[in-house]
Amino acid sequence: MDFSIASILLLDGLTNGAIYALLGLATVLVFAVTRVIFIPQGEFVAFGALTLAGLQQGQAPGTISFLLGLTLLVALLDLVAALRQGRRPGKAILTVLQQAAAPVAIGLLGLWAAPQHLSLLLQVLLTLAIVTAMGPLIYRLAYQSLADASVLVLLIVSVGVHFALTGLGLVFFGAEGSRNPSFWDASFTLGPLFISGQTLIILLASLALILLLWLFFERSLYGKALRATAVNRLGARLMGISSIAAGRLSFTMAAFIGALSGVLISPTTTIFYDSGFLIGLKGFVAAVFAGLASYPGAALGAVLVGLLESFSSFWASAFKEVIVFTSILPVLLWRSLRDPHVEES
Repeated sequence: MDFSIASILLLDGLTNGAIYALLGLATVLVFAVTRVIFIPQGEFVAFGALTLAGLQQGQAPGTISFLLGLTLLVALLDLVAALRQGRRPGKAILTVLQQAAAPVAIGLLGLWAAPQHLSLLLQVLLTLAIVTAMGPLIYRLAYQSLADASVLVLLIVSVGVHFALTGLGLVFFGAEGSRNPSFWDASFTLGPLFISGQTLIILLASLALILLLWLFFERSLYGKALRATAVNRLGARLMGISSIAAGRLSFTMAAFIGALSGVLISPTTTIFYDSGFLIGLKGFVAAVFAGLASYPGAALGAVLVGLLESFSSFWASAFKEVIVFTSILPVLLWRSLRDPHVEES
């Protein structure tokens, strides 16, 4: 291996690591706030990429119908819950309609805009809106009623949600993969490196989102509320911070990050209905490197995963996935010896 090959592999590893960093941050965020090991994070990646592909073809993707269906189910659950609590029917219906207004508006906008062949930027924004709106709805349906359950129960639910979303992805998009057009067709040469415009967009967008997340958690009231919930759920409740609202917000952010990751990588690789699982799993490996607790640690772990994947694909391409996922074992062993836990707190 000479310097030119090493530099190419380094760039490829950093590009992949940028995406894994976003997914790792989303995994840490969801786990810290809700104690949910969110296995279906990768499905948001696939939904984002394939929803954009459907809009590119002038067709209404199945995710729009899925969003409207989720909204209807959540509205029915909220209405029944409100009536059981003794609220007046008129007020309960009005509250449910207010909560359902945003996702219904996004779904109807998507149905209208799909055959209009809008510009790529507008299609990307619409895709992000559609997939992001699914986050709090999935939390309401699958996790909210189990908020106080054990981590193991929540993990089992996550596995079930993953299989459900993967099956629905096959129904919505079929078994054939899709690839979207590049956002920037420019190319640059830096020594032995050939850097495409899409690669620059991936790196810059990832860095920008990481910076925005830092500002959100450090400067905004909602970010501080999420941090408080992550540190002490009971203490946050006593201080008036709703754990339900925190859970919905964390799932909303996770869905947005997943959708953005799918949109970013869709011009560089063909995405299938089940492609998100492996991508999300590598983000999970990065989060485990950080102990599912540290955002900087998750970002650093993601870069290490990207570099490990890139260089192992050169030396042993048939075993690159095995090498990446096996790397989690010494990390788990080291953490268990460094900070042993007997029981879940």
